[in-house]
Amino acid sequence: MSGARIGVRDGVIAVGVAAALLVAGLSGQHPPTDLDPLGYALLVTGGLSLAARRWAPFTVLAVTALCALGYQAVGFEVPVIAYLFAVYSAVRAGQRIVAVAGSVIMLAALPLAILTSPHDWPVGEAFTQSRDVLQLAWLIAAGAAGEALRQAERRADEAERTREETARRRADEERLHIARELHDSLTHQISVIKVQAEVAVHVARKRGEQVPEALLAIREAGREAARELRATLEALRDDDQNPPHGLDHVPELVQRARTTGLDAKLTIEGSRNDVPSAVDRTAYRIVQESLTNIARHAAAATASVRIDYRPDALVIRVDDDGRATSDTAPVPGVGLLGMRERVTALGGHLRAAPRDEGGFSVQAELPVDRTS
Repeated sequence: MSGARIGVRDGVIAVGVAAALLVAGLSGQHPPTDLDPLGYALLVTGGLSLAARRWAPFTVLAVTALCALGYQAVGFEVPVIAYLFAVYSAVRAGQRIVAVAGSVIMLAALPLAILTSPHDWPVGEAFTQSRDVLQLAWLIAAGAAGEALRQAERRADEAERTREETARRRADEERLHIARELHDSLTHQISVIKVQAEVAVHVARKRGEQVPEALLAIREAGREAARELRATLEALRDDDQNPPHGLDHVPELVQRARTTGLDAKLTIEGSRNDVPSAVDRTAYRIVQESLTNIARHAAAATASVRIDYRPDALVIRVDDDGRATSDTAPVPGVGLLGMRERVTALGGHLRAAPRDEGGFSVQAELPVDRTS
């Protein structure tokens, strides 16, 4: 049920209780006094205060108790219906000790309030009247009802949490199953590529021939792909023995890009600080995907990777001097979309666009919370 509907329902109950108390006060037999308007106001106030019983149970308990004692002292012999509702709400909210303590005080204070009323009550009759106004059985029933509903809500919440955990566990199992299937299918194909490249390099060296840089790059790419697949599968298994790549592995990416003939440079600015693991992994993926795109599509001769450690952010920028221009901007592919999703998920910003002087530039700014 929405908060607005709950508020309307509580408001209707409060108005109904206030009206019932007011009718009981108007129809009751008591000597008229100058304090009657105050008594009517206390009857209405006690009832209307129940509108806030769900959000401020302790306050409503105190207000209804004071109003009940007030209109009893004025001379209105009206049952403390609003206070019973307040006891029920306080116990339902988990404030059992407060409800019990308040009820004990009410049971002791009601006879005193009745003795101060315009009625000439003997002490014994005052206690009898207080029992009629606040019957112990109704008080216990209100508390028991509140506790029963609180326990029912707690069990419902526990059942909902259990369902969510079960669904999450099933999703994790399915994710691991998919990862294993993907790992098995890709590992075979990549292994074939890696073995063929290893054999070609070995044969070329055995013959004394110069090994082409492209062939070495294929061999290294095959090795790296196999490592990535293993690391991905281990990460899905929640195995910390093979942590994912991060900023410490960026120099390896740049070095590997050089083996393809690209003049790649790495520049690090600022003071190196610990960054969250999610930021660490995302930064590595941004550099990796950017260098991969340069090698595949840019036809660039040079590339620069700049990592800037700032007090509240980590900025990664990868530039190339490829053929991209503002008139021939490349269509964003899966890799660029993946980078943008990673950066956005961390609350950062990504800019990927052609440079004015030619080539392409990728710049990501990832927020870093130093207080965490």
